[in-house]
Amino acid sequence: MYTHILIATDGSSLASRGVEHGVRLAKALSASVTLLTVSERFHTFSLEPTQLEETLSSFREHMSKEVSKVLADARRLAAAAGVETTALHKENDEPYQAIIRTAEGKGCDLIVMASHGRGGVSAMFLGSETLKVLSHSKLPVLVIR
Repeated sequence: MYTHILIATDGSSLASRGVEHGVRLAKALSASVTLLTVSERFHTFSLEPTQLEETLSSFREHMSKEVSKVLADARRLAAAAGVETTALHKENDEPYQAIIRTAEGKGCDLIVMASHGRGGVSAMFLGSETLKVLSHSKLPVLVIR
């Protein structure tokens, strides 16, 4: 059925439930997993070159530490289940686009994500990345609430 599953995570406890579910599914199907975390790009409003460099540097350092932790936690779950994984980090101001492009580019046949389960006006104003993936992806998407 599914042979390569993309699991998107931001490291939150909710996303961790999605990782757990996706890993269990991959184990049951003997599928491989691509773990993905997406962070927004650095944006600068300063014209001061020294401030720009320091701000970018501290941003990169913080992002690198956070990404490493998020992916290491997800990899531990997959390794404990004996599931083959690849871990990736992408930068994109529209995380849903990075999720879809990565899934398509890596030949995934399912995307697994967690969602708060908000609907209607709440989801529209909050700009749920899960909702955007559901709306734009041509691949099947499994949403874990």
